[in-house]
Amino acid sequence: MRAIELSAPAKNAECGIAAIDCGADAVYIGARKFGARAAAGNERAEIQRLVSYAHRFRAKVYVTLNTILYDRELEEAQKIAHEAYDDGADALILQDMGLLEMELPPIPLFASTQTHNDSWRKVKFLEEAGFQRVILARELSLEEIREIREHTTVDLEFFVAGALCVCYSGQCYFSHAVSGRSANRGECCQPCRMRYSLQDGAGRVIVRDRHLLSLKDLDLSGHLADLIRAGVSLFKIEGRLKDISYVKNMTAFYRKRLDAIIDSSHEFRKVSSGVISFSFTPDPGKTFSRGASRYFLTGRQKDIASLRTPKAIGKEIGTADALRGDSFRVKGDVELHNGDGICFFDTKGVLHGTNVNRVEGDRVYPRDMRRLYSGAIIYRNYDHEFSKAMKRKACERKMPIRMTFGETEDGFLLSAVDDEGSRASYGIRSEKTPARNDASAGAVIRNQLSKLGDSIFSLSDLAINLESAYFIPVRELNEMRRRTISLLEEERDKNYTRKTAVITHSEHPYPQPTMDYRGNVLNKKATAFYTRHGVKSIEEAFEAQRDPRGKIIMTTRYCIRYELGMCPRDAAGKSYPTVKSPLYLVDRHRKFRLDFHCDRCEMRVVFLE
Repeated sequence: MRAIELSAPAKNAECGIAAIDCGADAVYIGARKFGARAAAGNERAEIQRLVSYAHRFRAKVYVTLNTILYDRELEEAQKIAHEAYDDGADALILQDMGLLEMELPPIPLFASTQTHNDSWRKVKFLEEAGFQRVILARELSLEEIREIREHTTVDLEFFVAGALCVCYSGQCYFSHAVSGRSANRGECCQPCRMRYSLQDGAGRVIVRDRHLLSLKDLDLSGHLADLIRAGVSLFKIEGRLKDISYVKNMTAFYRKRLDAIIDSSHEFRKVSSGVISFSFTPDPGKTFSRGASRYFLTGRQKDIASLRTPKAIGKEIGTADALRGDSFRVKGDVELHNGDGICFFDTKGVLHGTNVNRVEGDRVYPRDMRRLYSGAIIYRNYDHEFSKAMKRKACERKMPIRMTFGETEDGFLLSAVDDEGSRASYGIRSEKTPARNDASAGAVIRNQLSKLGDSIFSLSDLAINLESAYFIPVRELNEMRRRTISLLEEERDKNYTRKTAVITHSEHPYPQPTMDYRGNVLNKKATAFYTRHGVKSIEEAFEAQRDPRGKIIMTTRYCIRYELGMCPRDAAGKSYPTVKSPLYLVDRHRKFRLDFHCDRCEMRVVFLE
């Protein structure tokens, strides 16, 4: 049977544990340094705590070590890799190939999406280099994923939810060019979320002060079965900087979607254990959301950008109607509550937000009604009731066990076995005192042994095998239960088996004979790696260069011309004959040239000065 895995983000151990409770088969978490989210690093104790919890449910923990590294950092990164292995991590997610030239622990390696995995030749190269998994570029279509699957056998992972970088991952140098903070080193300042004007070659402003590079969030929840058929087995949620409510909500939502697919076929299986219960109805629109996009999965489409704002606007709930001095009515099916947060765009396209002070009947009394007008679309970007539910234990994950209580020659014995065959028993010496009331004695035994409390187990069956009814003190029953459960947890820990993998150096050729700065080679060991694989000319990484002028700082499949209806290949685009090339993005400080490569359907942003 084909294993289907759901991988969730973990800013810290608390988020990771919540993700596992809500159904994640794996979580990915940053080490103390060198993760692609520098603000989401974790000390060893956090990773150890997460690993201990995850493995009891056979869930996995992947540690991100996916930035490019300077020579002076390689030794420390190597040390962190060994620490992650010693702490029980199941894999390392890497970007810098220099690490493959060093002695690493026998831990599986995953190629980060930061390694720009956009073609079958690149994925095949990484497979032959020893990677156990490749995390594909988000821009790929189903057809391109199928082509990669046809030429490779390595595990394929794909992002299905979360924020989208407008640039191919690993190929964005915009942040470093304008601020010195490198996206390839986990420090992106997110220039793609800023306002820009679009100017043509004659100096005319075509679009003024819009978020022209800001994309909506990815939502492929309706295409999970398509992705499985295309060859993806591992599904990833973005969000290592997101809060715990987002992690719970998104993990639970995708868990339910994947379970429906797994349960409908004998071809697939889950890779982790336990039965999950939810105390809420997951809804991606109720936590951080910029709106939803399929991106390029089913082909190029318009309306994938969030041009008016890079902020989370939440879920559309209706339109404003019957405005009075301090209240209004919402035309729609969604009911607002006291404490909700709402937002709307004014007549000039500017986003405004406010809180709901109270709701009386069909009237909404917000804190601020300025700029609200009749007919304005209302979005709820904070659901107070949903938020309260997220702060509680929204999900629970338990391992079903069967228990047997019986007697021995000089006392009693409690045994337990889980659904995977792990067993534990604990016996006590005890005087066998006949019970005065048979039914009452049996009820006490069943009641006390069923109290599994905060343990990871739930009782599916309890067999009581006694020759007679006995009076057994409650303290003895409780002690037997506690010790048996503790021993069973220890047994499950012992029975967990980590996969291992060892990288062996090979010399299979890299897909291209030369490599410019977009190869992200920042250290001598990475140079040695690519040289060994036949690359004849290697330019140093963008971060090591002194003059960025004239260089491509962003390559994206997203096209501003297409998004705005100006594509020359599109009939609508022919209505812009007076627009003079080239086009420029302009902010308060700089001008960036846009180059369009229509043969590849790509747009490139060039740094001028």
